[in-house]
Amino acid sequence: MIDAHYRWVIVAAGGLLGCIAIGAMFSLPVFLVPISRDTGWSVTGISSAMTVGFIAMALASMVWGSASDRWGPRSVVLIGSALLAASLALSSLVTSLIAFQLVFGVVVGGACAAIFAPMMACVTGWFDTHRSLAVSLVSAGMGMAPMTMSPLAGWLVTIYDWRTSLQIIAALAAVTMIPAALLLRRPPVLEDTNAVSASEGQPDMSLGQALRSPQFVILLLTNFFCCATHSGPIFHTVSYAVSCGIPMMAAVSIYSLEGLAGMGGRVAFGVLGDRYGAKRILVSGLLLQAFGALAYFFVRDLGAFYAVAAVFGFIYAGVMPLYAVIARENFPLRMMGTVIGGTAMAGSLGMAIGPVAGGLIYDVFASYGWLYIGAWGLGIGAFLIALTFKPFPRERPALAAA
Repeated sequence: MIDAHYRWVIVAAGGLLGCIAIGAMFSLPVFLVPISRDTGWSVTGISSAMTVGFIAMALASMVWGSASDRWGPRSVVLIGSALLAASLALSSLVTSLIAFQLVFGVVVGGACAAIFAPMMACVTGWFDTHRSLAVSLVSAGMGMAPMTMSPLAGWLVTIYDWRTSLQIIAALAAVTMIPAALLLRRPPVLEDTNAVSASEGQPDMSLGQALRSPQFVILLLTNFFCCATHSGPIFHTVSYAVSCGIPMMAAVSIYSLEGLAGMGGRVAFGVLGDRYGAKRILVSGLLLQAFGALAYFFVRDLGAFYAVAAVFGFIYAGVMPLYAVIARENFPLRMMGTVIGGTAMAGSLGMAIGPVAGGLIYDVFASYGWLYIGAWGLGIGAFLIALTFKPFPRERPALAAA
């Protein structure tokens, strides 16, 4: 049957779309020095385009998610893919720093947001079994970006200038993402409006009721604190290792190992989520993540850095796809894009905190120690908040009548 098999096509398309989109945005660190040398713009000014991008992703996530609920994932992801390719190309042509910050930050960041929430919402709707694994595989595709798109960007900029390299990445985004977006379809259950609520066994609630519910607020707060926990340690891994006397190339390899371990974590946590329940695995993972962040406080030599990076990367990457699974288990499918977009918004805001907080801590104390202690505290907060999450009762007549 097409429904039984085509859902894996959706997963493959989602993994490819996420890899190219996230990889294109995260090509900026690779182009940082070449752009600065060519234009004379400050490294800080160019880097701020990434901060703007995170904020744009946060603000656009619910908008694109709501649009996918209304018009379907194919239309939204197709628009986002075309917008991403066009904005990358336009970024290569600008001649002022402010224009680069606006185009690469606002437009590229906003276009990337059109991929994540609609894609996750689409995948969760296609799967009643193996849902956690499916979502984790899409997330794993996004996690492939640092190991595929970043090296590609690095190779291109050794042959061409940064403008030509960015244009090539824009062309790659267009020729891969637009066809992949055309493969997307609405989950079959949404085609039969009368069957949706019955098939889900979920409460019939309005969008307003869903967004005001304690369950939605708890998901947002948990994801915010979760991402704030790991964003600082991720961003400052290399700098911290160098400050401990680790050579630069070895320090970079610690970061790479962290990302590689995350690939395995996404798949493993997906399998565990299907077997033992997404909430149980998320709560356990959040507790482990807190102590994984704290473990960095105690390491000084390369071997210890490798050990902590492998464990921490495995855990933090593994927990991230589970938010979409919990959302799918508790909210009607017809509003899944909005709900997942909300959690993505909270996560992006959490991710924006760590780099700035880590930099301020280092400037004040000339040490990263308090960054990891603070990350541990945020991680414990995420764990405690997640413990308070209570699934909706399967039938809520009073809510439907409200």
